[in-house]
Amino acid sequence: MTTYPKIELHVHLEGAIRPGTLLSIARRNGETLPADTVEGLTEMYEFTDFDHFIKVWFLTTNCLRTAEDFTQIVVDYAAEAASYGAVYVEGIFSPPERVERGMAWATLYEGYADGVAAAREQHGVEVRLTPDLYRNGSPELAEECARWSVRYADRGIVGLGIGGIEVGRPVRPYVRAFDIARDGGLAVVPHSGETAGPDSMREVVELLRPDRIRHGIHAVDDPALLSDIVAAGTVLDVCPTSNLRTRAVADLADHPLPALLAAGAQCTINTDDPAMFNTDLGQEYEIAAKLGVTPQSAYAAGVAGAACDEATRDRLRAIGADTWPA
Repeated sequence: MTTYPKIELHVHLEGAIRPGTLLSIARRNGETLPADTVEGLTEMYEFTDFDHFIKVWFLTTNCLRTAEDFTQIVVDYAAEAASYGAVYVEGIFSPPERVERGMAWATLYEGYADGVAAAREQHGVEVRLTPDLYRNGSPELAEECARWSVRYADRGIVGLGIGGIEVGRPVRPYVRAFDIARDGGLAVVPHSGETAGPDSMREVVELLRPDRIRHGIHAVDDPALLSDIVAAGTVLDVCPTSNLRTRAVADLADHPLPALLAAGAQCTINTDDPAMFNTDLGQEYEIAAKLGVTPQSAYAAGVAGAACDEATRDRLRAIGADTWPA
């Protein structure tokens, strides 16, 4: 595959840890996994549905214990993404769950922030971070997460999101957390429209006023909503293999991406949880090409949707102009 510059805006760093690395981290931290071989972990990742995926995700992320662990997973993924041409990555991590299990906020944020600097130095990749809250969590913990995220805005934190199971779990309790983030200069980048329909998406759009939407594929089920998203220029982060593996879509041939493109939506292409879904950035672009996405259009959507500062955005534009001259 020809390597051309790519921008990835939706990758969970905890879900990007390859099985061999996860086993190594678990052993050094004295954690026990249900499988003790790469093959066993790979089999464990054969998800039956989204709920199953969430359970396994919690199980594996419990292995991460130290700031060095968090730094390592940033740097490791930067190396992997760079091998497929990535020049800019927005990585997601999920502080509230870790804090609820006894982790100190500073351990998390220092480890990940150190990873941003190390990724640039070692692999030439600009990494930014967009921590996730989770639906059904404590609003007070969410607000504290927003405050910590703002404190690290000068060390790579550029946005705040929310993930987890959508169905039956509204975002209204977290409006204050997102107000704190926005007031602190962070972008609002929630998951929405992945496993729930357009009513859930409209609640997110109206209450959180997102700068970008992670997934958003079920906007196709409501033409008026999709029209509003297109008119606002809201970029959607599409993750084809993830949607298949979590059963958000039944078959890639039926994926909503072509319909989103036909409506004029700007769509980035992403891995979501590449180690857990047995994919990589190169594979996602190959799938996306079959669904109508060109490398140039995906890159342009990445430039438009990135939560970075304008100087970084200008550098990304320049890379795109050098690769695809007008």
